[in-house]
Amino acid sequence: MKILITGVAGFIGSNVAKYFILNGHNVFGIDDLSNGHTKNIPEDVEFIKGDLSNQDIKNKLPLKCDYILHLAGQSSGEISFDNPIEDLNKNTVSTLNLIEYGIEKKVKKFLYASSMSVYGNVNDSPTFESITAKPLSCYGIGKLASERYLEIFSKDLPFLNLRMFNVYGPGQDLNNMKQGMVSIFVSQALKYNSIQVKGSLDRFRDFIFIDDVVKIWHDLTFNEECINLNINIGSGIRTSISQLMQMIQELKPEIKFYTKGITPGDQKGIFCSNNLLAKYYDISTMFSLKKGLKIFYQWAAREI
Repeated sequence: MKILITGVAGFIGSNVAKYFILNGHNVFGIDDLSNGHTKNIPEDVEFIKGDLSNQDIKNKLPLKCDYILHLAGQSSGEISFDNPIEDLNKNTVSTLNLIEYGIEKKVKKFLYASSMSVYGNVNDSPTFESITAKPLSCYGIGKLASERYLEIFSKDLPFLNLRMFNVYGPGQDLNNMKQGMVSIFVSQALKYNSIQVKGSLDRFRDFIFIDDVVKIWHDLTFNEECINLNINIGSGIRTSISQLMQMIQELKPEIKFYTKGITPGDQKGIFCSNNLLAKYYDISTMFSLKKGLKIFYQWAAREI
């Protein structure tokens, strides 16, 4: 199978590419390297450097493609407020260009990395895919727009919108202080012995380990019954920021944490129902947060 993976130099995209290659697939990868790093790109990837928001990008893409895994984009709600036009180009215009390419090449399925940010503020209960999406950030709006475009063109291009919750794990950029809650906190703990928390400690999230994410992407890609759906990709477990701080302190007892500032467009709290995911993937195999966090912390300690 020929697989096109966008954002192949990024955290999630590079890990997904590695897993597909290990399972014997021919992977083409594209990235504009604005956020990703060439060192992340697996050796066996046929790499293309290019900007997916440029309509001429199709001329650089493979002549034949079986599946598109669209993981490229600007992935920070905070940054999206700084430059909403760039956010729109990277997260929505890029999707439209790939939809056009996918239809032309008769791609079997288009998997899109959407986000929990499409939901906006929700109740303190598991978030189901069926609730009305009300994003709070430019980033969330762009993600939701891409989902809607895929729904419109679904007769010609089967799709999956994978609504990613808080993904963490080895390979995250430990120098990026605006993206990746767990990586930001772990990086600060290792570098400064203190953690600045933007917002209150009673906020809550749903954290999922990278190894689980790549297996989910792989399995859902080839599941012929799993098409034309929005699916939450999360652990289904509610974890408060206070609880996360306690887990990090168990790994490094001397660290201190304090609250200061807020993140624009931030959600008070969200965790998912992964009942729909469980129809297509064995969620009982997922890493616990404590286990995944320990693996990530040990990796980060070697990197810093």
